[in-house]
Amino acid sequence: MNFDQIAWFPLCAGATVAGLVLSFLAFRRRGAASGLRVAAWALLPVAAYLTNALPALWTIGSTAVGFVTGLVLNPAVWAGVAVAGLSAVLFVVSGFMRGRRISAGRKDTGEGKGTGETPAQRPAQPGAAKPAASAAAPKPAVAGRQRKAPADDDFSDIEELLKRRGIS
Repeated sequence: MNFDQIAWFPLCAGATVAGLVLSFLAFRRRGAASGLRVAAWALLPVAAYLTNALPALWTIGSTAVGFVTGLVLNPAVWAGVAVAGLSAVLFVVSGFMRGRRISAGRKDTGEGKGTGETPAQRPAQPGAAKPAASAAAPKPAVAGRQRKAPADDDFSDIEELLKRRGIS
């Protein structure tokens, strides 16, 4: 059916009148807010007719219906959907494999070479470079609190409120 073959004014006027009757019923049964909302929806068909928006709405609707019917009835489109799904699965699997490879690499080259030793527990090796003095010097805990990021200051108020309420 073509757009020009439909008598749009009687159709839109009938939909609006039916909506206004339902609006009156909603007003009496559910209240003013519900009645006004139904009235607002009821006026949209006539508004679309008067603003000549119906051809645009017809084009959007027919394009959407054509797309869906082409999607459902076309085997080549379903093959494309299957290939897209396979691609998504491959992305997920490669992400898991990459994560395992990175974590395995960290374990193999990790400190202590699998013995569970930390650098402080291992004996010093001759010829090894000595750690820098700044790295060995302990830093005061107060200095860490003074260098908080500005975002942490915002959270400190929230933390204080949670502690007062006994939630932490």
